[in-house]
Amino acid sequence: MQMAHALATNEERLLQKPDVPHYPNYVMFDLEGLPPQLDELEKIYLWGLQVFGEKPGHYQPAVAGFGENGDRQGWEKFLSEANKIFEEYSDIPFVHWHHYEKTHLKMYIERFGDRNNIAERVIKNLLDLLPITQQSIALPLPSYSLKVVEKYIGFKRTQEEYGGDWAMAKYIEATETEDEELRKSVIDQILIYNQEDLQATWAVLKWLQSKTI
Repeated sequence: MQMAHALATNEERLLQKPDVPHYPNYVMFDLEGLPPQLDELEKIYLWGLQVFGEKPGHYQPAVAGFGENGDRQGWEKFLSEANKIFEEYSDIPFVHWHHYEKTHLKMYIERFGDRNNIAERVIKNLLDLLPITQQSIALPLPSYSLKVVEKYIGFKRTQEEYGGDWAMAKYIEATETEDEELRKSVIDQILIYNQEDLQATWAVLKWLQSKTI
């Protein structure tokens, strides 16, 4: 009802103050993956991480390799990067949008194990901004996808083409070429897209924190 009213009036309605817990720093966390194909399992080919806040960090992507063990290599790199963040920031929230990250963390724990319980620690520290947004603000928007909400709050990307389907097509292009220079160029485009996903998530978090009753 509230969303219908927001759409009808083209005005957002604040239902309650967004329940975003306050921390000095947050990790923005976003994955890029491929669905199951033929005889291949579903695969996360990019685990993106970046700390924002009082003590911001560099973009830390963990990219799957292209060889037979590439999937495991990407997972192990992600665990290493997440562990570095815990060592520096202790129990910091890993902020994401919707359940994709949690679902696939659990899937990869089952697939490859969880060295030193790092992934379980990430799961305990997950903070999903989607339900917080849905419960607190009725938006005059057709959906609550990150791409829709980020545009609404004024976040601007640098790439003309982007999106999950675009990134998948690019990654497949990278796997199918033997040209190392072209492969690097394609992966770099995907990394820019993923990093801007993280920046968009941070922008939405700050926007939510600015809302008061």
